[in-house]
Amino acid sequence: MAERAARRAVLVVDRKPVRGLLDPHALESALRPGTHRAQRRTGVDAPRIAPIIAERDAQLLVMASYLPATYALVTKTVAIFPGNATVGKPTHQALIVLYDAEDGSVLAVMDGTHITAARTAAASALATRLLARDDATILAVLGTGVPARAHAIALAKVRDFAEIRIAGRDERRTQSLAAALDRELATPVLACHGFERAVTEAHVVCLATHAAGPLVCRGWLTEGAHVTSVGLNPAGSEIGADIVHDALVTVESRASALADPPAGARELRDSSREPADVVELGELLAGSRVGRRDAKQLTLYKAVGVAVEDAAAAVLVYAAARRCGAGQTVAL
Repeated sequence: MAERAARRAVLVVDRKPVRGLLDPHALESALRPGTHRAQRRTGVDAPRIAPIIAERDAQLLVMASYLPATYALVTKTVAIFPGNATVGKPTHQALIVLYDAEDGSVLAVMDGTHITAARTAAASALATRLLARDDATILAVLGTGVPARAHAIALAKVRDFAEIRIAGRDERRTQSLAAALDRELATPVLACHGFERAVTEAHVVCLATHAAGPLVCRGWLTEGAHVTSVGLNPAGSEIGADIVHDALVTVESRASALADPPAGARELRDSSREPADVVELGELLAGSRVGRRDAKQLTLYKAVGVAVEDAAAAVLVYAAARRCGAGQTVAL
């Protein structure tokens, strides 16, 4: 993958070309071997750190990964400022640096905001493909930000949904996202007033919020529902302990998901679940663990985000940019 350059030339790819270069189908395919490698521990993911900016309810995530099979050596920083939503600014802003694994030189610097949303949604789509009922017809997405939009688009491709519901705490943003998705997707998209209305009778429920407390009651979930939770908040969790207790729980990596925050998921760390009861996506793909057993089983995919996913996405963007001449080359 790495190009040996005599001078310190770095490819810089900003947000607009990144969006066009990252093919969703190629990304989901790339994540499949990525989850296998993560499950076999042949890649290296450094524990995530997250300085907290308490006065703004914000944090800076710092992640790094190395995949020997693709020579992908990547670091990513993500600034999460939920309050930006009230002033029309992005809540998530990310930057990815791709290094040459042979000599450590910087190959590329790229916007990571779209990559973060896309790779998270692609992993969730993979989990939904593996765990949701085949006859699922209603998708509920809770949240109105960039992650919610990315998940609605990605999950709509893995089941033949008849209806997609959007719910959020801000009615204007809920209506706006539902209208935009309704224009973009072939499936009808409806704005729902309240989370209970959105979740009731839904077969797939996706939570993509910054909520510090549970948004969904266990009793709202229909029999055999599949739940995805991608929200991250140091103060609490968008998913309740009762759902964690009752569901088959699947994660990207046990080592990451069950670690202490900020690397892991608070709701899993605080639960009574034994580590051996938590299934990794790579194990489902390899066939070493069983996923859904019947149409009545509740399943939960809890994403914490692992840098191996960023590495897979960054390699795709870098290769596509080199092929088509996208981005700008600068000398450091």
